Amino acid sequence: MSENSLSAVDDLKRSIDWKQGLSISLGVPLLILPSLGYIPLYLSAAAILIWGLSVVQGFFQNTAYAEMATTFPKASGLPGYAQHIFRTENYKGKYDKGKLIGGFSAWSYWFAWNPVLAIFAILVGGYLHGLFPVLAETFTEYQLSLLSGLVIFAGLFVVNWFGLKDGAILGYILAAVSLIPLIVLAVAPFATGHVDLANITGNWLPADWTWDMHHVLILFGIFAIAQWSACGWETAAIYGPEYKNPAKDVPKALYACGIICFFSYVLVQTAVIGVLGVDGVKAEPVSPLIPVARAVFGQAGSIVTIIVLIAAMVLIIQTAYLGSSRAMHSMSAEGNLPKVFGKTNGHGTPFVALLVTAAFNMVLISLGSLAAILAAAAIGYTCANGISLFAYVRARKHPAFAQLERPFKAPKGWKHVAMLFGLFNLPLCLIGVVYLNSLEIGWTSTWLGFIVLALYIPIWFYSQRESRRANHEPAAAVPFLARDPDEDAAALEELPTGR
Repeated sequence: MSENSLSAVDDLKRSIDWKQGLSISLGVPLLILPSLGYIPLYLSAAAILIWGLSVVQGFFQNTAYAEMATTFPKASGLPGYAQHIFRTENYKGKYDKGKLIGGFSAWSYWFAWNPVLAIFAILVGGYLHGLFPVLAETFTEYQLSLLSGLVIFAGLFVVNWFGLKDGAILGYILAAVSLIPLIVLAVAPFATGHVDLANITGNWLPADWTWDMHHVLILFGIFAIAQWSACGWETAAIYGPEYKNPAKDVPKALYACGIICFFSYVLVQTAVIGVLGVDGVKAEPVSPLIPVARAVFGQAGSIVTIIVLIAAMVLIIQTAYLGSSRAMHSMSAEGNLPKVFGKTNGHGTPFVALLVTAAFNMVLISLGSLAAILAAAAIGYTCANGISLFAYVRARKHPAFAQLERPFKAPKGWKHVAMLFGLFNLPLCLIGVVYLNSLEIGWTSTWLGFIVLALYIPIWFYSQRESRRANHEPAAAVPFLARDPDEDAAALEELPTGR
């Protein structure tokens, strides 16, 4: 990141180690919850394989991101890498197209993470509606979703106001409350003998599955939805500017989170299908863990499960809230968003970005469609990953970046791996998710995704004009010298002394 961009906004503080970064990212395994019953609708028990492959895909992609995090330690995660790599140094024209590409990648990433807040606020409202009859008599499920979002966003804003370190402490607490019981729910059915492997081996793929173009496009769309959940642990690299030792902390946080994700995603989906069968999952597509808990622990277990899941949802909202705000801060630092979004308080927290993120998600909650929001977010995520992987290839090949110090370096030839997965995201997964959306919920989510992404264009042009005005302000601040020598001397005396 250039000195100009660094001085444009307040600096983030280096205050966390890899364990704290991991604690914040531990919300990512919980991203399986919205899709736990969705993917089996299309692929039956093969959903287990999809989750495993998607996490492995994350290892390939995130290895490239880990290298970029240590090569560009002042850039903030995927948004910062793409912006830094694609911009043209010392560009003399009005609009740098490379900078626009990098900024669009960051905006796509912001839009991919942002709806997590709305999605899980809607789920919290739904669970509360089913858990407490008093609330169900007083509020509709929609009203509880709005209220849940307002309370959760306000509470997390207060916590994060005091800096990322306190957000990590909250992550530790919520991880203990939610992740451990989630793992218990994944492992207990095996220990108690409730998992019937015949439910998996006998229903591996739907009976009508064929490898024609229709089903291949569905498969690409499923991978797009799955990677939105299973590859999201790159969020550990988002906090690159805030790690005490990025060279060591970033890879440790990334790979530790990836290993946790692999086992949790595969085990949870296997347990759910093994206990309920594919038909049982289809009967409970939104909350299949509840009947699993009833089968293993009884009625009391189902109540505990809902409470645990609500705590888990708060954790993933915290992860997304921090990631989204850092993405906006990074875009502002690079001049790809108005400077106001880069403002930080005395604790180094980008509070304006936090406020905008919360307000945007309250609008999304008001749409009332969880499926449409999730599908739109997947469109943003495929765009962000594709462009970021292409940025890695450019960073390895371009003379301006090829000789930079890389404290962590991916294996030789990794630029070819990055190019392969970049093309997998763009265009294959993007086409697939648009096709899948058209079959599942019409064109609402596709239009929502593309409209939000397109809004970045006018915002970016405004940001460029703002930057040009800021660059001319120092010259404009010097008093214009009059023609009369006495007036000139008077004007010069008014200039501030000292440096």
